[in-house]
Amino acid sequence: MRISILGAVMLGLAPASSFASSECRVTGSASGFGVDMTAYFAVAAGETCRFPIRIPGKMNSSGIAQKPSHGTLTKLNITTFAYTAARGYRGTDTFAIQGTGEGPYGSGTSTIRVNATIR
Repeated sequence: MRISILGAVMLGLAPASSFASSECRVTGSASGFGVDMTAYFAVAAGETCRFPIRIPGKMNSSGIAQKPSHGTLTKLNITTFAYTAARGYRGTDTFAIQGTGEGPYGSGTSTIRVNATIR
């Protein structure tokens, strides 16, 4: 099921040119801790987007589970990551992040597979 990630789980993306506050549109499957999720977003080649992981409850740890092939992924803090698309590349990229925590809808580790379209 594809939905806007503005419900129980939110992955908001904001262009990170000087970490501006406008958000990129992210869609995907939403869930609680302990359930894997999928997210989709688009970014221009050479640009950076940052996105917080917002799963209801308490995030105890997070990390990069799979590095992207056509960009870089940086953990900014326990809930926020930044993706920078490679300059001159057009196409798709996939990476994964994990978050472990406890919430009202479950607990455990969730893997969030992110599919980026680079334009």
